[in-house]
Amino acid sequence: MTTTPLRVGLIGYGLAGSVFHAPLIAATEGLTLDTVVTSNPDRQEQARAEFPQVRCAATPEELFDRADELDLVVIASPNKTHVPLATAALKAGLPVVVDKPVAGTAAQARGLAALAEERGLLLSVFQNRRWDNDFLTLRRLIADGELGDVWRFESRFERWRPQPKGGWRESGDPAEIGGLLYDLGSHLVDQALVLFGPVTEVYAETDIRRPGAETDDDTFIALTHANGVRSHLHVSATTAQLGPRLRVLGSRAGYVKYGLDPQEAALREGGRPGGGAEWGVEDESLWGRVGAGDSPLTGGGTPVPTLPGDYPAYYAAVAAALTGAGPNPVTATQAAAALDVLEAARTSARDKVTVTL
Repeated sequence: MTTTPLRVGLIGYGLAGSVFHAPLIAATEGLTLDTVVTSNPDRQEQARAEFPQVRCAATPEELFDRADELDLVVIASPNKTHVPLATAALKAGLPVVVDKPVAGTAAQARGLAALAEERGLLLSVFQNRRWDNDFLTLRRLIADGELGDVWRFESRFERWRPQPKGGWRESGDPAEIGGLLYDLGSHLVDQALVLFGPVTEVYAETDIRRPGAETDDDTFIALTHANGVRSHLHVSATTAQLGPRLRVLGSRAGYVKYGLDPQEAALREGGRPGGGAEWGVEDESLWGRVGAGDSPLTGGGTPVPTLPGDYPAYYAAVAAALTGAGPNPVTATQAAAALDVLEAARTSARDKVTVTL
């Protein structure tokens, strides 16, 4: 690591920028939040209140005009802006982190990856859910052979939000790249690929259930991996009774885990990594259980301590990659593979077919 912190420009200060990226950047040794880009005066005031030394700019162009004063650009603006802003940043000679989904199509993601390689610049995708507590715990269980050969992976991001909130994330305009398939689905597909590798078949069901909703709010994706594992992924805003976050079945045992990683809630409430409390640690009552033959809901299986969630590890890895001390934690090529699956899922749901990749 260099002794001088790397200067970061953050484009976007809505949910993603203010709740996730800014606090995590500020908490990372070797990085400093130099500039926040937002045209909203209230958000500029919010950024200065939390980070008194930060500079504010109203447009991305102002940021790119002084590219020589920055070492990294983070794009946390609406999905439809990801490709044009990442392209502009790379052409300005700046390494880039892009929030998920990096693009609307796999072809666009691979185009960005090619541009970054041509310019010799880092292009990384913020797939923070790779550092969720349950996912880290599951990876360890699989690596240690506790489940045997995994046969089926069930993963859920379910919510009960019977009234649409509106905004671009719930817009029916395809240009906005909204809907749960590309929002929460980006996380679940990425996790499945990290765990079990390439996918050969994709089947999906997408529905718009809530009155006034414009895009998918209740989606199911079934994946067949090349190694034979089947992943069943659920993303929904219309689930009145939430299922387990993870249910993973193997030849030796299964792992069932309820409840969400605590990091997002902590960040939303103003908690910060390194702020004194143990970061990413959940209560023992939420630990998952490993066992065979009985339901965890009736006491079956053995409680397994959940590893702490670790979103700060992503930006620590980015800082290391920028200084030549480690690899890119999430490449655009990996993100493109997930987009291949998401595009196939959209086709499957629309045409009511199973898509072969």
